Amino acid sequence: MRFFCEHIFKGMLVCILFSPVLLPAQGSLIQSGPMVGFAEMKEVSIWVQTKEAATVQLSYWRTSDPKTLYYTDSIHTKKDRAFTAHLFTDQVEPGESYAYQVLVNSVPQSFPYKLEFTTPSLWQWRTDPPAFSIAMGSCTYVNEEIYDRPGKPYGGDYEIFRSILDKDPDLMLWLGDNTYLREVDWYSRTGIIHRYTHTRSLPELQALLASVSHYAIWDDHDYGPDNSDRSFSRKALSRDVFSWFWANPTVGVADWGGTTTMFEWGDAQFFLLDNRSFRSPNNKKTEQRTLLGEDQFTWLIDALVSSEATFKFVCVGGQVLNPVDRFETYSNVAPEERLRLLRSIVQEGIENVFFISGDRHHSELSFLEREQLAIYDITTSPLTSGSHNHPDEANTLRVKGSYIGQRNFSILRISGPREERKLLLTYFDTFGKELWSYTINAQ
Repeated sequence: MRFFCEHIFKGMLVCILFSPVLLPAQGSLIQSGPMVGFAEMKEVSIWVQTKEAATVQLSYWRTSDPKTLYYTDSIHTKKDRAFTAHLFTDQVEPGESYAYQVLVNSVPQSFPYKLEFTTPSLWQWRTDPPAFSIAMGSCTYVNEEIYDRPGKPYGGDYEIFRSILDKDPDLMLWLGDNTYLREVDWYSRTGIIHRYTHTRSLPELQALLASVSHYAIWDDHDYGPDNSDRSFSRKALSRDVFSWFWANPTVGVADWGGTTTMFEWGDAQFFLLDNRSFRSPNNKKTEQRTLLGEDQFTWLIDALVSSEATFKFVCVGGQVLNPVDRFETYSNVAPEERLRLLRSIVQEGIENVFFISGDRHHSELSFLEREQLAIYDITTSPLTSGSHNHPDEANTLRVKGSYIGQRNFSILRISGPREERKLLLTYFDTFGKELWSYTINAQ
């Protein structure tokens, strides 16, 4: 048993005795969350879901000045948006740590874990870029026996989320298949909302959500049926639900739709791609197949060319570099577009491009060098779904020793002076034990 102190109103602290069970207080109207979403220097998004219609608000304060409270606007959650709310802290300053309190119908909610967030620092023109760390993973399956396929449960080892939190990352990238829509879910608003709610309500996940900034892309299983493409009839509905349950900076970057977005952290820039909304059917024979679509492809190359970031992380559901033409590799889905993408990066001379991928139910690091440009693909999969262990797959670009065929997550740690930045990639098992690590120096 431990004591945890929370603000109730200005000038008062209330200490609550709790056990380590990762659930809100009994009787709470909180269904899941809170979750820290995108974090900018002057604004941070906090997401929460209630069990029924309710009015939600946050109070928050600098950890260095706990007596001065700030408040978000109040939001009334509604059934037609799955009782979700996106709350914005608009009185924050760069490089500060904050704690926060959730109020539902004006009643403070208690949680047996920390509710906190940190704003990115204003380092430009002042100091070297900050050191920071990124947690990564894909493929989160949470069992629900009544709707799962018969036999051995496909999901498990949910304690992995506690292990991720123990590594104290600044942000987490969810690399697709963040939930698994089942046959019962695909074609109805009720089904899709149920699946997102069921996964997001996992008790072991709540503490991680509450104190780390989360960003997400989607893949086929949180978009629609297995191997879904642009023909999926409910893709507009899927996009809506994705936008309700994640708190990315934007949902799309232009009027061509999709979920594409971008954000910066330190001297890194992250390009979160949509590999489903514009994707050709895998069996299409009468045209050159596409994964990204022409608008998204052009935007990506333009954004990479314009980027002044040291590291450029391109996040996409399936592997980009792996030359094996099977399953969800770019080489199998749209081989001509893959070559065009790599050729564009080389011709434009874009340094320090890292593809960040999931989906494959194994992890590995791939490396390609062209005209003195080093391009990497960091694959991290799965978190809690079933794993595949086939290290004999002929990925000729795999970095020796990097193959991992079990449930895992990875951490990227970026550090060093401005002209000597480096990236340390480390894979960990479910319980946080190190499996493999690799250091890459910026070009």
